[in-house]
Order: sequence, then structure tokens, then C-alpha cells
Amino acid sequence: MARFFYSVILYLLSPLILLHLWLRGNKAPEYRKRWHERFGFIASNNIKKNAIIFHCASVGEVVAATPLIKKVQLTYPNSPIIITCNSPTGTEQIKRSFSGTVEHVYLPLDFPCATRRFIKNLKPKMICILETELWPNLIAQSKKQNIPVILLNARLSEKSLAGYKKIAPLSQSMMQGITQLAAHDQNDAARFIELGLDKHKVVTTGSIKFDIKISQNISEKVSRIKQQLIQKHPIWIAGSTHPGENELLLKTHQALLKSYPNALLILVPRHPEQFDKVADLISSANLSFQRKSSLSDSCTSQVLLSDTMGELGILYGAAQCAFIGGSLIERGGHNPLEASAYGIPVITGPHILNFLHVYPELLKAQGCLKVDSSEQIITLLQQIFSDESYGENLGRKGALFVQKNQGAIKKTIEVIARHLK
Repeated sequence: MARFFYSVILYLLSPLILLHLWLRGNKAPEYRKRWHERFGFIASNNIKKNAIIFHCASVGEVVAATPLIKKVQLTYPNSPIIITCNSPTGTEQIKRSFSGTVEHVYLPLDFPCATRRFIKNLKPKMICILETELWPNLIAQSKKQNIPVILLNARLSEKSLAGYKKIAPLSQSMMQGITQLAAHDQNDAARFIELGLDKHKVVTTGSIKFDIKISQNISEKVSRIKQQLIQKHPIWIAGSTHPGENELLLKTHQALLKSYPNALLILVPRHPEQFDKVADLISSANLSFQRKSSLSDSCTSQVLLSDTMGELGILYGAAQCAFIGGSLIERGGHNPLEASAYGIPVITGPHILNFLHVYPELLKAQGCLKVDSSEQIITLLQQIFSDESYGENLGRKGALFVQKNQGAIKKTIEVIARHLK
């Protein structure tokens, strides 16, 4: 009954949902394409049946899940893989990460007819959902067709738990449809159990986001970028930045240039529709800049604007310090582990709600520094760049923190294998 009312409300809101997608197309035109997939219509002749489906909401989940999915490809070479997502940026990341070795479609909107059509067309062997993308009709239709639904890298904050409790009948129905859940830690596991999940369905695997391997291929790309930036020192990077944050970081860099005239800021906006807008901001700040897409030789400017997708993990390796975006404004922050894996000090703003499963322990391990305002960033940058051993010590502790928490992919593969037999 709860799912019935949920579906009715969803249908009533559908004009607003579709309008939202259309309006997002003003900034990202790809949102106005492939709408048939949003309703579960799949060109099934081109998509292999009986595949393992991995659902990754957007870019962050795709990046985190890539090492896991590649390990599944190696472990089960005869099992086709489909990766679904919700956004065009997620689509682009899938293309870059897998180079055509997986299939990709959008996950349909959670209408009963759309999810039923989606499952009927693809007949998946298993659906693996990353993080906490809980869709009642998708889970219910999968259960009806005896398709295992596995929640991987699952986490549930106290705030989210309180929200799901407000719709307890619907939440309990979803919990009944989950076959297995691999939780970050015991606290997350306990929250899902409190929500109604059978405790026998829960295992604790840790977070796959820690399982970062800097391959030889990536190391070679980092070396090439360092060679292009050899004329600049010191170098700091601001990754996954948002509107309202870029302006503050450019002011910080202007202040840093007074002490370090040859300093370079690598600025990496979170969304591609921001590239040109950020370029205008840099010009307005009277800072010289080059675009990463047109950097063929060496960088001699004060700012390097990363206007390409999928290179953030490589660009972190070219810097001596990293600021993690989405944290000076109320966006909840982004993943600091890619930067920490390179052994460089990490700075974050006060807004880290999205990564409370990472930041508190990283801060405790002294591999990260937290500021309350952009004014404090300049003080830390000057300290890090003037005292080499101080920066190296911070970076070393961050890298050690990442290494100590690795191993989740191996445990997660075991969970998947259990339901593929």
C-alpha cells in the first residue's frame, strides 16, 4: 500500500520531474537526449541480456566504483556488465573509464511501468546499487522477478535515517526487497537494521573509495603533466569546485601570489557547464590562465583551468597541496581520498556532510586540515609551502590513512560472488 501511494505521488509530480530535466538541459543539453531510456525503453537488440547491472548515480559514484567493476570484469570475463547512471556527466565518465568494455543506459525514472519495462527488456542477472540510491519500484520489480538486489558501499547518516523513518512503511518495504547489503561500517549497518533490514543480510566491508591504486599508466600521465608545469612552483589544486566557491579561491590565489609570484593554481570545476563561466571569472580577477584542453607545451600562467573531464585524479598528483571543493559553500564536500593517496596535504572547508564517513577519521589522523573560511586557506598554504617538512608530514599521514583502510573491493567481490553462484 505504501508503494502504491508513493507511485501515485510520483505520477502526480511527473510533469515537474520532466520539467526539471528539461530545464537542466539549458546548462547541459545532453539532459534533453535519450529520454526513451528514462521511461525504460531500451534498444534491447544492442544490449546484452543477463548482465550484471551496476547503478552509479553520477560522476563520484562512477569514479569510486571503477576499480571494483574492473575487478569484476577480470573475475567474471564471460558476464556482460551494464552501468546505469542518472546524469550526462556520469555517462561521460563511464565512457572514459571503460572505453566501450561495458554497456551503458540511463536508469529509468522510478515509475512502476518504467522499471517493469527496464527489467523485462534487460533481464539482468543481478542489480548492484552503489551508495544509497534506494528506488522503491526498482527494488520491488527486481524482487518480483527474483533478481538479486545488492547495495554496495552502503552508508546511511543519522539525518537520512530520520528521513526514511518518516516514511517507515515504504522504507520497510524497500528493506525487504534488498538481497544483501555491504555497509561502510558497523554504524551504517546498525542504521539499516534499525530501518527494517534483516541483520542476516548485512555485512561490513569498509568503503571501496579507499581502494585507490596509482597504476603505471596514471603515474606516466602525472609525470607528463609535471613536465608541462615545471616552470611553476609552488602548485596547489582546487578540485571539484562550485559557483560561489571559485571566486573565493581566486582571491586566495591572488593573495598567495604576493608571497609566491610563480605560484600556480590548478582550478577544476565540478561540472563542465561551469568551464566557460569560470574562465570569465579568472579574466575578471586579472589573472593569466591557460586551459588544460589547449595546454600543449608548458604552463606559464597563474591559473591552469581544467576544462576536461576525468583528469582530476591525475591532476592531484601534479600538486603540492589540494583543496577539496564543495566545502566552502553548503554542498557537503567531495572525496578527499584521491588527493590523499598521492601523499599531499589536503585542506577542506567546514561543509563536509557528504563525507562524514571519511573526514572525521582523516582529520584525526592529521592528514587533512579544516578551515572555516577562505581567508584561513592562505595562511595554511603559506605554512605548507614555507615549511617543506610540515607539508610532507601531513601528506604522509593522509596516504597512510588511505592505505590502512583498503581492502573493501576484495570483500565486496566476495559478496557479489555469493549471489552469482
